[in-house]
Amino acid sequence: MDLHFTTDYTAIHEQVNRIDPVQYGHTRNYVQGAVTYLSPYISRGVISTKQVLERVMAKGYTIQEIESFVKELCWRDYFQRVAQTRDVNTDIKQAQTPVSNYEIPLAVLNASTGIEGIDTAIHQLYQSGYMHNHCRMYTASLVCNSAPSHWLLPARWMYYHLLDGDWASNACSWQWVAGANSSKKYFANQENINRYTNTQQVQTYLDTSYEELEKMETPFVLSDTTTIMLETTLPESEFIQIDPNLPTFIYNYYNLDPLWHKDEPGNRILLVEPDFFVKYPISEKCMDFMLSLSKNIPDMQLYVGSFKSLLDNYSIENIYYKEHPFNIGYRGTEESRDWIAEKITGYYPSFFAYWKKVATHLSNKYGK
Repeated sequence: MDLHFTTDYTAIHEQVNRIDPVQYGHTRNYVQGAVTYLSPYISRGVISTKQVLERVMAKGYTIQEIESFVKELCWRDYFQRVAQTRDVNTDIKQAQTPVSNYEIPLAVLNASTGIEGIDTAIHQLYQSGYMHNHCRMYTASLVCNSAPSHWLLPARWMYYHLLDGDWASNACSWQWVAGANSSKKYFANQENINRYTNTQQVQTYLDTSYEELEKMETPFVLSDTTTIMLETTLPESEFIQIDPNLPTFIYNYYNLDPLWHKDEPGNRILLVEPDFFVKYPISEKCMDFMLSLSKNIPDMQLYVGSFKSLLDNYSIENIYYKEHPFNIGYRGTEESRDWIAEKITGYYPSFFAYWKKVATHLSNKYGK
């Protein structure tokens, strides 16, 4: 299935209007299910989980009717809360074990694992910058639990290619599969993969019971591993003009919200920090996607350099930016992002502990 993600702001909101949250709940686990394809716009901060929820609830649904859909929105907020309080670059709850290497199987990189549902999903990732959530879990299980490679480099590989790359969500999800952020590892056998990816494979190395999968030695096809260099191609820096009498609004990879201070005059700067993209590299496709989305914001100027160098070179004051766990070294007025439940903060050891609080909040807001 060929996918193309528009960067037109009006078209994105039309996509929000077409959400069928009931059908989503029934079919979201299937690769051809009624998923929304909104995750790239949520991750880039073009729209928020709260905006999407409010738009859907305005159609008259109850939380109970669309609970599966609402939970998926809240998972995104939950992972951001985890990243506010934990270093998601390290094993969060306990060390992943066993680990035979800190590389990635070549068969995964080459989409030649022999598991059709996974190989097709990897090809789609390279082609479109998207992978269905179930396929992300299948891929992570193959890498971390069948190989078994440590989760960090493979998670960076997947993030590198994802248009909806959100490092908190991605890292925490890989750790969940690998057992570093959960009470047990996640496995998927061939029967499960066939069911949700519309394949009919038999007699593969995954065509066995879950009990056998957990005891299985590394399949030969996954035994050859390699390291990879992930590099970001940065755009050319532009000459920017600053009006010192106006506030300056800082946008970045995680905040491209066209409605943020929309009617207020100001200097609007898309900050592309080289050091950030060394630590969290992205593909050229992802960079182009960000730059294209930024064009929805009038008078946006592009600055390639650190936050500090921006201040040093332009003597900027009266700065505003949206909160994000990876805004390192920012100074000025930090404004809250658009949370579904803004007052429910701190670390919750499981999503379900977090959801219990959020569900009460939503019941109070929208009624039973």
